[in-house]
Amino acid sequence: DELLLEYQPKYDLSTGQVTGAEALVRCHSPDIGRIQPSDFIPLAEETNLIVEIGEWVIDRVCSDLARWQDTIGSPGRIAINLSLKQLRQRNFFNSVSKIFQRHGIKPTDIEFEITESTLAEDIGRTVQILETLSAYGLQLAIDDFGTGYSSLSYLHQLPVNALKIDRSFVSPSQPNLRNQTIAESIVGLSNLLGFHAIAEGIETPQQLAWLRSLQCEYGQGFLFAPPVPAAQAEQLLRDNRPFDV
Repeated sequence: DELLLEYQPKYDLSTGQVTGAEALVRCHSPDIGRIQPSDFIPLAEETNLIVEIGEWVIDRVCSDLARWQDTIGSPGRIAINLSLKQLRQRNFFNSVSKIFQRHGIKPTDIEFEITESTLAEDIGRTVQILETLSAYGLQLAIDDFGTGYSSLSYLHQLPVNALKIDRSFVSPSQPNLRNQTIAESIVGLSNLLGFHAIAEGIETPQQLAWLRSLQCEYGQGFLFAPPVPAAQAEQLLRDNRPFDV
């Protein structure tokens, strides 16, 4: 019982309204305190525990979402990160569909995020799996776009709905023209291909104004709200107040 979920709200940058949230798994040990995802996620991948953790996350998100739908109506779409090892499980689709049915969740209420490094592994098989998930009604997004295997040749093969701009291009420790140009290119590519563009790591009003000028549709970051426990996320989704920056 050391794992927990936090949710970071996602906003429509043109209207300021909350449109959903991203679920983020956290780990807190009573002995050593909070353990960073950069420490425990790689270990979970190495030991294959990521499969069990991933299933736990999907089940918990669906449980929270079902409760929110009962209490506040539609809270928007909730994004869940997937690993390559989850996708490669033979029973992955059946497991996901059973969880949705158990909680009464529609596939269109969930968005799965897959990193570019995941896509680079056996692209043919990955496309088949993603097509199955897409046909089921799930929304799909490429996470951390621009940081991994950024071959444009695979984009037309994938049934994805969104590209997420990695925070390193939005709020880099040392801003430079190259990062800015990459972010602008990702937004332009999304608009041309009919994908949604989602920016991560928005921290300042200047970054928000810049992303709005690029016509980036959605964003999340500490400027609006940090990741928060489910109870606080429920209140944010219930209030659905436009951000004020």
